[in-house]
Amino acid sequence: MNSFIEGLAPRRIVVFRALQLGDMLCSVPAFRALRSAAPRAHIALIGLPWARAFVERYPALFDELILFPGAPGFPEQPEDDSALPAFVDAIRERRFDLAIQLHGSGGIANDLVCSFQARANAGFVQHDEIQRPGCFIEWPDTLPEPHRYLALTNAMGAPAESEALSFDLTVKDETEYTALIAAHGIEPHRLVLVHPGAQLPSRRWPAARFAEVADTLADDGWQIAITGTAAEAQLTVSVLGLMTAPALHLAGSTSLGSLGALVGRARLVVCNDTGISHIAAAMRTPSVIVASGSDTQRWAPLDHERHRVVADYPPCRPCSFRVCPYGHECALNVAVPQVVGAAREMLARDQHAHPAAPGKLHAQTDAILSFASEVRHVT
Repeated sequence: MNSFIEGLAPRRIVVFRALQLGDMLCSVPAFRALRSAAPRAHIALIGLPWARAFVERYPALFDELILFPGAPGFPEQPEDDSALPAFVDAIRERRFDLAIQLHGSGGIANDLVCSFQARANAGFVQHDEIQRPGCFIEWPDTLPEPHRYLALTNAMGAPAESEALSFDLTVKDETEYTALIAAHGIEPHRLVLVHPGAQLPSRRWPAARFAEVADTLADDGWQIAITGTAAEAQLTVSVLGLMTAPALHLAGSTSLGSLGALVGRARLVVCNDTGISHIAAAMRTPSVIVASGSDTQRWAPLDHERHRVVADYPPCRPCSFRVCPYGHECALNVAVPQVVGAAREMLARDQHAHPAAPGKLHAQTDAILSFASEVRHVT
């Protein structure tokens, strides 16, 4: 008996998933399964403007990015539906064979995808939602995020070869990373990345606590680099300003690719539950994740040995608020010693990590200067 995809034999597939970096990385295993089942199909992703870099990074998985103009009920961008009718008309004219709702649990996302009038549809439905024609499964609410989308592709007849996240580096990424090392004196063998940002304020651990963790690890001899986007510079500068130890400030200095290369070479990432935690998972770099508000069963990395989640669980969790209205207990109940202890434990496992003397930002430079001084003294 043919599977859904085999019977349909789609030549043109459109996938709706207009979300941010972490969400997209968690769906890469499902995209790999889809491509394996439809190797010659033209696969278009409907996504946010930033996703152009995402599609370019995975040329084997996608053939095209179609920009989603936004609509009420989709808060990832302005909820304006003025451009929606023209957008839907343009999608209909493409006459896709298969439209896949990979955006979320169902409801209005299904209404939108079904309005594309593809030959067939697939996706998720909520438990109380009417069944949609095509290949729709009930939203698997208890599964980790990557497994949710693999459940759908598996139901479609596209089984996964691997559940692992991936983030393939390009020549451009490596070139940018090399320039980053030269510009900032990065020492990968003792580099710890501290990433205090997150898209939602409710998901951020306090900057002062990140600074305490960074100071402690710097005193242990690790080189600390504070990372973030250019838009997060105020936050990253505040962490830097609260520190007593020296640290590199890399906010706004990395592209998505060079950040991936940086994460891949670092000994540890300390961060909130946000996009960089999924880059760390994809690059197999150990991480300590302070998870505030989020559903850790859903968003925690699958490898619990390599990635340590530190969290507190007040009754209001999981949280759907942008800004916590309850005093942010889930963040404030996570203490600095908990995070430091987890970080030290992860670093102690790494046989290739070599801390320097306490508080040294550029240990290699210090060693070179010391050697030069000895040479001058002898001569």
